[in-house]
Amino acid sequence: MAKNAVKIKISSLALALSVPILSAQPAFANGDKKAELARPAIFDDLVSCRDITDAAQRLACYDEKVGALDAAEKNNDIILTDKASVQEAKKGLFGLSLPSIKIFDKDDTEINEISGVVASAYQRNYRWTIILEDGAKWVQTETSSIVRSPKKGMPVEIRKASLGSFLVNIDGQRAIKMRREN
Repeated sequence: MAKNAVKIKISSLALALSVPILSAQPAFANGDKKAELARPAIFDDLVSCRDITDAAQRLACYDEKVGALDAAEKNNDIILTDKASVQEAKKGLFGLSLPSIKIFDKDDTEINEISGVVASAYQRNYRWTIILEDGAKWVQTETSSIVRSPKKGMPVEIRKASLGSFLVNIDGQRAIKMRREN
């Protein structure tokens, strides 16, 4: 049976819905800093079909286990994803303070900066709030000024800075410190 027989996809919504399920499991095993995400038993059952030497029995095993895996995915008993979807979800969560989520720990690619586009912006008490096209809301944490007011369509570059802060360049201007609110 081909390795790529089952194509795996996940939407951001499905990933967001999986967070409570995944975070309910213990975060750390044996004091390890990196949590290990265990493979579901239903997947291990499918993989064990490889060990059957008789071709007809092996095919019957694969058919049965793939059917069970497909049914479990359709019933949301198991959620399948790929590395690209995990990285996209990490970008969407960039700037938020979240607990360790084991599905993200398997992908050790760290996101240190993202790009976006201003959807709207307003100023209150000399501090800017910008909403990006993806819905992320960023609020200025200092009162330093920028030359041009943020406007819809302006490009935004956001990067991690020291001590959990973020530096935001709006339309190529000097960076201002901001935090993500949603």
